[in-house]
Amino acid sequence: MKKRVLLLFVALAVLVFVFFPSEKKTLRLSGDIFGTTYSIIYFDDEEQDLQKQVDSVFAEVNRSMSTYLPNSIISKFNRNEEVIFDDHFIAVYLKAKEIHRLTNGAFDPTIGIVVNAWDFGPEGNLKELDSMKIDSLMQYVGFDKIVGPIPNLTKKDRQIYLDFNAIAKGYGVDAVGEMLEFKNIDNYLVEIGGEIRVKGQNIENDKPWMVGLEEPRFDGTQAVLKAIALENEAMATSGTYRKFKIDDNGNRYSHIIDTNTGYPSKTNILSVSVIAEDCMTADAYATAFKTMGIDNVKSFLKAHPELKVFIIFENDSKSLETLAFNGFPEN
Repeated sequence: MKKRVLLLFVALAVLVFVFFPSEKKTLRLSGDIFGTTYSIIYFDDEEQDLQKQVDSVFAEVNRSMSTYLPNSIISKFNRNEEVIFDDHFIAVYLKAKEIHRLTNGAFDPTIGIVVNAWDFGPEGNLKELDSMKIDSLMQYVGFDKIVGPIPNLTKKDRQIYLDFNAIAKGYGVDAVGEMLEFKNIDNYLVEIGGEIRVKGQNIENDKPWMVGLEEPRFDGTQAVLKAIALENEAMATSGTYRKFKIDDNGNRYSHIIDTNTGYPSKTNILSVSVIAEDCMTADAYATAFKTMGIDNVKSFLKAHPELKVFIIFENDSKSLETLAFNGFPEN
């Protein structure tokens, strides 16, 4: 009889262990990277401190694609030096090529030479920028001017300047997320400068991850327009209300350069948020949509239901209006 009771006790102990696993701990990491800040929240019953792994991912991405580091792969490529492309560069290059093709060139990483001229990049600006100088630089713009198989990429002109800044931050978010998943982290949020990737849910409240959409304000103050739920997806936002310059005549111009004209994008769109399967895709499309205009974005999204998009724009009365496409969350 005692033996039977003991067996029953053991069986119950196993059931309790199976159905009531140890509580997962909340871990947070934050700091500065890519010229902005990052924040990571993840849940792990082993309480793994992954700061070193996160730092390593950031260092790898920078060594590959930072135009601010003279010895990065992309900087060497821009100087026409011999270089071996790593997996990070290749992944971003191929995704950029895909989105460049699908957007008919609205997304074009070779616009970097013009971005620098407008003083939004690492190479400084040209003095007394005028239409002739813009035209002279635009001859080096065109992603199709970089050709050849990946191991042997060549530029049709040595002046062509490649800049992945409009997609690399999103890729960095993905790279950290993939590292966390490799470490068996099933519930996390990774955010770099407003670009976000989530998996699972927020275990602290057993609800989906909630993220805020910022209301466009040119005075530098911040306010949340609305909060939305994300689950196993990524979101990136591109706007003109925070990063802009004002010339001597008081004209405001944005950091997003129209790849057709070489001039800052002229549009009533103030902010574009894109939800996609991965953050580098969302990042690139958010930039492209900013220059395409609302009507072209509407047409494009009919053929791409996988992209959820939210646009904040200024109407003729200078009031804010919003548009949501393809099931972008209402709250």
